[in-house]
Amino acid sequence: MNSSVVNGKRGDTKTEARKNTVPVIQPVRELLDLYRFRLGAPTAGVMFATSLGTPLDLHNLFSRQIDPVLNACEHCGKARAKHQLADHEYRRRSDLVQWRGWHAFRRGLASNLNELGVHDLTIQRILRHSNVATTRKSYIKIREDSVTAGMATLEAELRRTETVRLEAESQTAERVN
Repeated sequence: MNSSVVNGKRGDTKTEARKNTVPVIQPVRELLDLYRFRLGAPTAGVMFATSLGTPLDLHNLFSRQIDPVLNACEHCGKARAKHQLADHEYRRRSDLVQWRGWHAFRRGLASNLNELGVHDLTIQRILRHSNVATTRKSYIKIREDSVTAGMATLEAELRRTETVRLEAESQTAERVN
């Protein structure tokens, strides 16, 4: 059965496109196959379940597993929530990435595929959006270094074009004289 789980509640998918298979790269496929094998190769049920068999709650996963790691104290390594009794002021490790939420994975995938030259319609199908406008507007983000590089390319092209124009005018003026 194709279904979705939102806030722990299982139901129908939002769109028909979301019932399609999810394309994954080979290393991810191998990890998922190993995961299924360790579960006894089930053919039905929730893909990622708790020990009680209920759907895994991504908010709980973040709160219990990810947040404590990403917000560790630079001095003692404790999570911010467990730092009240420390003999020093909490200071987050600066070498750790900032959490941007679960959708950042999808935005990152769309942006990386776009940067690699994958067509927007293909990215839309990978993300299983029903409308490419959604993919373009909310998922494909252009990195600042790409914007800067793009503007430098434009500037170089304008200079090249201006140089060609000036050389052509100079040659025309020489022929006239």
